[in-house]
Amino acid sequence: MQLSLTLDIPPLPAPISYTHQLLLIGSCFTEHIADRLQHHKFHVLQNPHGILFNPLSVASSLNSYVAAKQYTEADLFYLNELWNSWDHHTRFSHTQQSQALAAINQSQQSAAAAVRSAQWIMITLGSAFQYYLTSTGLPVANNHRAPAQWFEKRMLPISDIIAALSTSINNIASVNPQANILFTISPVRHIRDGVVDNNRSKARLLEAVHELCSMHPHVHYFPAYELIIDILRDYRYYDIDFVHPNYMATSFVWEHFVKACINPDDYNLMAKVNDLMIAKGHKTRFPDTMAHQKFKESYLAKTLSLQAQYPHLQLSDLAHYFQP
Repeated sequence: MQLSLTLDIPPLPAPISYTHQLLLIGSCFTEHIADRLQHHKFHVLQNPHGILFNPLSVASSLNSYVAAKQYTEADLFYLNELWNSWDHHTRFSHTQQSQALAAINQSQQSAAAAVRSAQWIMITLGSAFQYYLTSTGLPVANNHRAPAQWFEKRMLPISDIIAALSTSINNIASVNPQANILFTISPVRHIRDGVVDNNRSKARLLEAVHELCSMHPHVHYFPAYELIIDILRDYRYYDIDFVHPNYMATSFVWEHFVKACINPDDYNLMAKVNDLMIAKGHKTRFPDTMAHQKFKESYLAKTLSLQAQYPHLQLSDLAHYFQP
């Protein structure tokens, strides 16, 4: 008996491999996938601007990486006792202007290098709503708890989304012709926009992304949104806010992501790395016992053996952790 719909997800033409550099940007759902990739020790740089929800902010961030932009004091503003950037998430905000600027520019340098070397750039869009400063008309990525009257909220036309992201895709190709783009749409509901407007917003993102896939042969789509909204389609797969997918749902998406997007030749290595990571997460009540020391020695040997076999893996943190 079939109790749910099935979704045929075509595999990527050049699947993601351990030898690839990955750049992931976009909504909070981006970080679910990035965290799991990092857990398995893929080479990942995630959200150099922090979480971004709307297409214009994503496009602007990508353009800044291509241009290797460095921010200045004039790009920051002071609000709520913090120095902030309208282009960045609050994780870059700081009580000291110099500290905020240093963190932003260090992240910019890493992103500029990544956008030039990445084989895959994964972009997760969350909302087609864009906020603009009423004083200047400039689009913002984060409101930093500023007064609501500082902003004008608009739903972006599909044509504007396509134009902005297509320009960024072409800019990336100018510095990194080998880069492939993988789009997803976040299944997180932006319920503060209302159910109807949330659905309108997601529909615009979906239409824009599929148009981009038809325009650019190296641009692809992974249906994370459809896997949760259309295949799981039940509130038990959401957190208590009925907005964010829970662990079971994100695990379901990850399993399909691995099947469709990761090179099958790497599955065995992923399993070995996962075994090491589970061991690292093991909490013992008696760390000074001989049994625990032997446990660590065993996993140190496994880590060093795997590192020797796959020199491109970054396992130094595991080797350090398992040192007896």
